[in-house]
Amino acid sequence: MREDAGVSDEVDERITTPLVDEAVKKAAVCWVSVGGGPAYALWCLPLDGALLVVSGPGEQSAPGLADAATAEVTLRGDHGGRIVTWPARVSRLRPGTEEWDTAAPLVATKRLNAPGTAADLVGRWAAEGCAVNRLALGGTPVAGTDLPAESLAEPPRAAPVVRATRKPFRLHKVRRR
Repeated sequence: MREDAGVSDEVDERITTPLVDEAVKKAAVCWVSVGGGPAYALWCLPLDGALLVVSGPGEQSAPGLADAATAEVTLRGDHGGRIVTWPARVSRLRPGTEEWDTAAPLVATKRLNAPGTAADLVGRWAAEGCAVNRLALGGTPVAGTDLPAESLAEPPRAAPVVRATRKPFRLHKVRRR
């Protein structure tokens, strides 16, 4: 801190642009890409101009996010299409810290279909090593005419849940003519 002006030399991580701030306020789902990898749709909770994302055992899968320092976040608008993509600084909230004690219960109360109470859920996250990450604006967002005009759709990724289809069950023998 500079003594002459009483101004901190550190950057306030809660400063955002109006577009990012509005998109974050309305966000329920964000697409997060870590290290240039594929983007994953993740449930999120807006808090103080940033997004909180939970991942780990028993929660959503976000490969690489728990240990990442940066990520790329894409948010959609009211029309369902992408309106802004921004680089994010990722900080993991650790159990026992003041940030954890403030944010984790808020995230737990908004978690849908969770077994038990919010306090039980926060305790499970701490015990099982789930990551509660804070995604804050970390650079210049890309929005409006700067967004790509072409489709960025990709073919579906291979997943273990895909299974081969079987022939349908027939109760009676079907005769061919």
